Amino acid sequence: MKTIFNANHAAHRAEYEFFRGEKVPAFEKPERADWVHAAVQRAGLGAILPPQAHDDAAILAVHSEPYVRFLRGAHAEFVAAGGDGAVFPSVWPIRGMRSDVEPTNFAARMGLYSFDSGSPLTAGTWQATRSGADCALTAVDLLRAGERSAFVLTRPPGHHAGRDFFGGYCFLNHAAIAAQALRDAGCARVAILDVDYHHGNGTQDIFYDRADVLFVSIHGDPRSEYPFFLGHADETGRGAGSGCNLNLPLPAGTTASAWFAALDQALARISGFKSDALVVSLGVDTFEGDPISHFKLKTADYPRMGERIAALGLPTLWAMEGGYAVAEIGDNVVGVLGGFAARS
Repeated sequence: MKTIFNANHAAHRAEYEFFRGEKVPAFEKPERADWVHAAVQRAGLGAILPPQAHDDAAILAVHSEPYVRFLRGAHAEFVAAGGDGAVFPSVWPIRGMRSDVEPTNFAARMGLYSFDSGSPLTAGTWQATRSGADCALTAVDLLRAGERSAFVLTRPPGHHAGRDFFGGYCFLNHAAIAAQALRDAGCARVAILDVDYHHGNGTQDIFYDRADVLFVSIHGDPRSEYPFFLGHADETGRGAGSGCNLNLPLPAGTTASAWFAALDQALARISGFKSDALVVSLGVDTFEGDPISHFKLKTADYPRMGERIAALGLPTLWAMEGGYAVAEIGDNVVGVLGGFAARS
């Protein structure tokens, strides 16, 4: 399995974030990708490649042009107005307010294009996430050339980013960009499996009305777990996409046996969808030692996850998402990928 590594990931480096209203050291930090990179090298999973440059067309097939334009220039605009360091959203157009008119005020636009205060936008955010999109598109190129799998090793992650908003540490949705690129390359149907602890609300937002992309997510119950306002079991798609969205929320404290039962349900749904390719949003914050998540998977459980996903027999693109227990993140990721490779 080839890995496409985003060497620009560390351009996005925040000292702190706001976590449940409290200012704390940033959980989403460069060491996450560096430890995974080192573990992939040690495991000898395959070649580690740089991304190839792609134009913005594939990004704009998923994200709105005004949002991408804002994200590209946001930090420079902040600095030009006298700002310094990371910038955080502070005001949002909630229920009853209008969101169809783009304000001229920078703070208002930060709120228009975001949904939480926990995602610092830094001088290098655009460079890092844009390079991540190139990694995802390079992985698509590999699958199109006949590879059976590829791993997109990038940060910041992507699955919370919707068509026109960022949040949850995510700015461009790399898994969604890859899925759409696979569709545009000729795949009639694509399935996305999100195994991150947190619901991929951005991915659901992007594909909720569509019948050609199935989204399946196993995650913490949104009644108590971030992102809170999406990810319930009764969200099954809308219009043409009715039946093409499957959420499998689980309570905090879920053990490996219950989690794998949900995985079996997810894989059965994917198998029935008859997709041509699979994109996996690979978060390993399901680990029992993760500092911001509450499932009970152990390092020894992750190879089994990869093995079961491999049994689908689909060309598979893996996109790195969450996982904040930095010391264990590399072993957990390599466990999944190694299990997949062994079964494949």
